[in-house]
Amino acid sequence: YDWFQLGIGIFGVIALFLIFFALVAIVVLRKKKSAKEIKIEVKILNKLYAENKNKILQNILESDEYKKFSKQEAENLKKIKKEKKENKEKKRIFVLDFIGDVAASCLPVFREHVTAVLQVARPTDEIMLRLESPGGYVHAYGLAASQLARIREKQIPLTICVDKVAASGGYMMACLADKIIAAPFSILGSVGVVANVPNFNRVLQKNNVDYLEMTAGEYKRTLTMLGEVTEKGKNKFQEQLEETHGLFKDHIKKYRPLIDIEAVATGEYWLGVKAIEHKLVDELKTSDDYLVCASESCQIIQIYTPKKESFREKLMGTASLFLSTAHHKKMELEKNYPLFM
Repeated sequence: YDWFQLGIGIFGVIALFLIFFALVAIVVLRKKKSAKEIKIEVKILNKLYAENKNKILQNILESDEYKKFSKQEAENLKKIKKEKKENKEKKRIFVLDFIGDVAASCLPVFREHVTAVLQVARPTDEIMLRLESPGGYVHAYGLAASQLARIREKQIPLTICVDKVAASGGYMMACLADKIIAAPFSILGSVGVVANVPNFNRVLQKNNVDYLEMTAGEYKRTLTMLGEVTEKGKNKFQEQLEETHGLFKDHIKKYRPLIDIEAVATGEYWLGVKAIEHKLVDELKTSDDYLVCASESCQIIQIYTPKKESFREKLMGTASLFLSTAHHKKMELEKNYPLFM
């Protein structure tokens, strides 16, 4: 009986290990597959705007007025088709999106989008990027900015629209635009560098724990989480931060020479209405206004990759919706609406 129990236990442990390695293999394979398969979709926004406009007018206009409007739209369509036949092609605006986090995790998809558009865009076209990012890792946002530099090198006009935030690494990207358009209360700037390194060396010393770290090279390690903090290490780390900050300032001066870089490179941020005074932006407007106005004379082409939600994201989304609905019902009952700024 004891041997039987031991055999079952060993079999159970082996089975658990096999299941664990199988799950790891599945995750790795799925990541490799998703990395290879970045599908690009195309949406003509002119068509979407027209459909929405027609839907509303059909419901609010009298029958005769709507017929008159439809006739005018048909004539405009004929005119566009005639221009195409005569090779009088409309200017095209390719719309890209960059919604950035600290690690700029959308970068692999963004690179593919830029590469795809650069293969078809003409110098007479335009690329418009809707940018939203509070910044993050220097190397990640440096590479993201390099993708926009590719557009500049091809001499294709680049417009960047900031509806919410383009700070720090986000502004490093934004300043590559030929024109920066920002919503009045969007956040821009934060031209600075920051690093946080918690240190537990005193805790180790208090508990008589030795931490051994072997290095070759005087500055292979400066400040670490477990090593002793030295003045020499702190000074070197600060020197590296200052050097990165200097490169950041040079980058902005190169692409926006009218900016007083010393005045804006303090790490502060500004709302759009103030950022325009510092020449951080060129125009105050939302991306929606810009695209709707441009759609009257240009073909607006959105390039995107549909996001596939994981099971965890779907579960979190359902829970969030449930909590939001419950909170809304509670507020309706109490008639006590909170104010946020």
